Amino acid sequence: MCDLSVLRGKRVAFHTLGCKLNFAETSTLRDALLRAGAVAAGEGERADVCIVNTCSVTETADQKCRQVIHRFVRENPGAFVAVMGCYAQLKADEIARFDGVDLVLGMEHKGMMVPYLAQRLGAKEQMGPGQACHEAVAVPTRDIATFVPSCSRGDRTRYFLKVQDGCNYYCTYCTIPLARGRSRNASVASLVEQARAVAREGGKEIVLTGVNIGDFGRSTGETFYDLVRALDDVEGIERYRISSIEPNLLTDEIIDFCARSRAFMPHFHIPLQAGSDEVLRLMHRRYDTALFRAKVEKVRSVMPDAFIGVDVMTGMRGETPELFDEAYAFIAGLDISQLHVFTYSERPGTRALDIAYTVPRAERHARSARLLALSEEKRRAFYARNVGQVRPVLWEHARPGRPQHGFTDNYVRVELPAGACAPDNAIARVRLGGPTADGEALMALTDE
Repeated sequence: MCDLSVLRGKRVAFHTLGCKLNFAETSTLRDALLRAGAVAAGEGERADVCIVNTCSVTETADQKCRQVIHRFVRENPGAFVAVMGCYAQLKADEIARFDGVDLVLGMEHKGMMVPYLAQRLGAKEQMGPGQACHEAVAVPTRDIATFVPSCSRGDRTRYFLKVQDGCNYYCTYCTIPLARGRSRNASVASLVEQARAVAREGGKEIVLTGVNIGDFGRSTGETFYDLVRALDDVEGIERYRISSIEPNLLTDEIIDFCARSRAFMPHFHIPLQAGSDEVLRLMHRRYDTALFRAKVEKVRSVMPDAFIGVDVMTGMRGETPELFDEAYAFIAGLDISQLHVFTYSERPGTRALDIAYTVPRAERHARSARLLALSEEKRRAFYARNVGQVRPVLWEHARPGRPQHGFTDNYVRVELPAGACAPDNAIARVRLGGPTADGEALMALTDE
């Protein structure tokens, strides 16, 4: 067994880019290092170990990863710098050559970051000033087979439970299957036990995360429906949220179960990506706009107050001005709560590069701005529909200088008046008032 004593007292700094799944994995790694005796570096404090968990969903994401790595090296001279995540899998050897980078772990080895650090730190300490190990450990994507469990909350109130990893879809614009490998998952039994552990720690809300969680069961012969039914029976957990689920995998059976369940919240996040059937075909998505609209209408029919978030990408190759106008009109007509807008960027190795028509960058950003404005219009309208209602709010710990906030069951952000406070991690029924000055939340009027 690896000797972890070298980690004791080491100050560790983390930076995570990308999705909730990355944040969950970083939190789990942080917990493991603290258990081994490391300490979290304070803000502005020089770290002995720096860990960057990377994203590669867009060209901008890659650029941000490089900037963070270089900043860590510059601000923490002599620190052991380790890099993991999607960008690390796709560009392991390139990143390992960066000045100051000691270790790059691909997807198959990311779960072994703690023993790798313990083994390599000693070697680093024997090297001369300014020297780095420049080691990359990664296997080809086809050989990624390990599922690395993750259930942690970091400094948050909500826990994030990783239920699935990888993707078999290979949409033409996306590098995620190249970075994370094929779809794989933990067993229902193991995830139920992790949820029970959260309950024993006093956790009340769990967000289910993954790359394509509706595809759950590839490894174990189970289904996502099996999972939600089993988790709903875990005593002590009062709330579950499904972070994102593909519309073709969001079955009516799942929707109906969530509507009548004890603990699954009226909250869905459903990727659309494009509101045009022609662009969906170019993307190789596995549904059309009619199916997507039907899923939104199904949710509304059984959960009228549900929050429905939607991912949408604009500027995809092949998206002519006419197709964008068609997509905008489709999205504007959906009874949804908010958009998560992505601007398309060319990714090496993706089949979208074979599509001839290219949207100019300035036009991509202009389209994104229009969709973001539509998103804000829909969010404010959804919040307005909730004014005057009494709904349960899970209060989160207050940040210095900020009002305490929490989220309703249907994911409306609620703030307490200045100077008021509520117990952290407590659920209270609250009457919702009008919007805050910035419009980002509703004010809590009274506890019921």
